[in-house]
Amino acid sequence: MTIAVFLASLLLAMAIGMPISFALLASGVALMWQLDLFDAQILIQNLIGGADSFPLLAVPFFMLAGEIMNVGGLSKRIVNLALSLVGHVRGGLGYVTIMAGCLLSALSGSAVADAAALTALLLPMMVKAGHDKAQAGGLIAATGIIGPVIPPSIGLVIFGVAANVSISKLFMAAIVPGLLIGGALWVTWAWLVRREKIQPPPRKSMREVLAAAREASWALLLPIIILVGLRMGVFTPTEAAVVAAVYAFVVATFVYRELTLRQLYRVFVGAAKTSAIVMFLIAAAMVSAWLITVADLPSKVVGLLEPFMGNKILLMAAIMVLVMVVGTAMDMTPTILILTPILMPVVNAAGIDPVYFGVMFIINNSIGLITPPVGVVLNVVAGVGKMRMDDVTRGVLPFMLAEFAVMFLMIFFPILVTGPARWFHG
Repeated sequence: MTIAVFLASLLLAMAIGMPISFALLASGVALMWQLDLFDAQILIQNLIGGADSFPLLAVPFFMLAGEIMNVGGLSKRIVNLALSLVGHVRGGLGYVTIMAGCLLSALSGSAVADAAALTALLLPMMVKAGHDKAQAGGLIAATGIIGPVIPPSIGLVIFGVAANVSISKLFMAAIVPGLLIGGALWVTWAWLVRREKIQPPPRKSMREVLAAAREASWALLLPIIILVGLRMGVFTPTEAAVVAAVYAFVVATFVYRELTLRQLYRVFVGAAKTSAIVMFLIAAAMVSAWLITVADLPSKVVGLLEPFMGNKILLMAAIMVLVMVVGTAMDMTPTILILTPILMPVVNAAGIDPVYFGVMFIINNSIGLITPPVGVVLNVVAGVGKMRMDDVTRGVLPFMLAEFAVMFLMIFFPILVTGPARWFHG
């Protein structure tokens, strides 16, 4: 009955067009009434306490860093470097998209920011070269979702806080899976363009390649600073976000000189608005998370998944299918915040490594950003690229299937996540 009340109130609130953060509050109030615990003071305390978290400070700072990188020229130079390296091969602009996407993922941690930058910079070039616009838009959307996987990742930060799992370990464990997803997109694009007759641009000279590398070197230094700093214990993930924002500001303002004071105000306002939406969503979800614990919903879910508890692979497959279904109708952040307190007791009871589960969970939620009908990243690509949503959806399907294939491969071979994680984290 408790599960039914929670789901019914949440889905009803969303169905009438209520924003997801208020829908979560409404479902929390419904649970309170059902449990005979309604108290406005408890509601407010949990709402404020939900956002009162030092690790969550990483979210606004990483968002600010991403905004500065896009406006300040760091993203553009990453794309130019990838273009100079692989732009001359058949289908080269697609490989440029994938390479630039992986590099941008190591800078911002936001799928929306990466997808918007790649669409603005590369979609016109791909269409002008003769590539199918729907297929090009689909590749860009599928590449954008690597952003929340390769560290620094806002999704991993939110999961780490919600599940009380080391964010540094999550960051280190996600590097190889993120690169594997990029590899799957590379192979898929190579298969799709194998018969294309499009004339690629001429090969860049070594001087041009070195010039592009020199221009991008300041941007490429950022992920190295973050990963080495985390690995050596120099700073925490939250402090790493501050380092990223300050570094991006210094490079964009004093090195590349593309960020003006007038633009800086707009960048701060944009980052503040996005951060406010995310932080209020997190706060609202924490109310539901507290009530989920009080109502003992996790034990009921454990009972539902009891047939799979004896086999970790089958249990992980069942959980991933559940997350896939939820991801078609809900955005990444609310999915993390709603399902984490429900699924973590199941994961712990089955003896599954929480870091491994966290990486798999975030990969699944990231792919959910390109699964229709919601597909936030699909909407971003369609909006920035002035495309129909149906066309982007059609173009993304082969790449989405390749990403799901990689995810299920890691279910059957957990060593692909746990092995590199042990090596990186020592």
